[in-house]
Amino acid sequence: MAVDHYISVDELIGALPSGDGRVGLDLEADSLYRYAERICLVQVCYGKEVKLIDPLAEESLDPLVDWLGSARIWMHGADYDMTLMLGEWKMVPPMLYDTQIAAQLLGHQRFGYASLVEQYFGVELSKSSQKADWGKRPLSSKMLEYACNDVRYLLPLAHEVEAKLKELGRYEWFLESCEAAQTRVKKREGEEKEAWRISGSGRLQPTGLRFLRAVWNWRDGEAAAWNRPSFMVATNKQLIAWATDLAEGREINLPPKLRPDRSQRLGAAIKEAEGIPESEWPVRPKRVRQRYDETFEKRLKELMENRNQIAENLGIDPSIVASRGVLEQIIAGRVDPADILLKWQLSLLEL
Repeated sequence: MAVDHYISVDELIGALPSGDGRVGLDLEADSLYRYAERICLVQVCYGKEVKLIDPLAEESLDPLVDWLGSARIWMHGADYDMTLMLGEWKMVPPMLYDTQIAAQLLGHQRFGYASLVEQYFGVELSKSSQKADWGKRPLSSKMLEYACNDVRYLLPLAHEVEAKLKELGRYEWFLESCEAAQTRVKKREGEEKEAWRISGSGRLQPTGLRFLRAVWNWRDGEAAAWNRPSFMVATNKQLIAWATDLAEGREINLPPKLRPDRSQRLGAAIKEAEGIPESEWPVRPKRVRQRYDETFEKRLKELMENRNQIAENLGIDPSIVASRGVLEQIIAGRVDPADILLKWQLSLLEL
């Protein structure tokens, strides 16, 4: 029974390997069901053991967080998990290795966890609980089994991909790539954001941007008060449509099930935005427009062909070596190659 895998933090700490021992880790959160997302389940595997920690129980996770600071942790597709850990635990394990990064460096075209488990071990994992509400209690046996399977094959998979990386001489690439992934997440979390600048906002003029900011802030407040994800109040597509209509002087189409009190607060937010002086309207981000002359195009073609040949020889996706966008920035002289590429990428491209 998966429920038997539950363990207290103190029991887990006492059982975990010390020193250079490998540990697999996964997290489940409730971002699809709550405004303030939480880590709702911690799955840990070591040796042949799979254990579950309930972060929503009245038990401090501090000993586990402290232990993670000196452990060798394997995860799969850890970008979101690292964001969760930074937000809730204020840390990311410094020795964190990602089997998804390893799979990409090995040239796997299907590098999702379930796909890799099937490729390496012939086991087909269920994805039925992927979007489940992990914040509810008790968790069903089906969800618990899904959670256990999310780490059950992680260490065997790590063993396989690590051996292949070393055999191909790409292990140092892997280590550098994992470190760079951590750096990106930490940098992203530390940046100041204008969260209301959602996809599609770049097409709006300042008059539309003031309305977009207003309706986004209204939605955010409603979602926070309701403790539900913001898309349950209104989608990004709706916000863009409203901002566009308001900027052009048209009435907006409200969802038929929008509560009267919410509708009133939306109206107040729009009215307030209408009164904002033009000098205080948000501005459109300045975009650097590169003029692609014949010399630029020739150099880009040369670099792309070189990159593609390198990738073909290695059996990996060309974007893993360098994306087109990165190469364009380098040729345009907007960045130093050493500031945007990893050492192994620079070496391959001879930049």
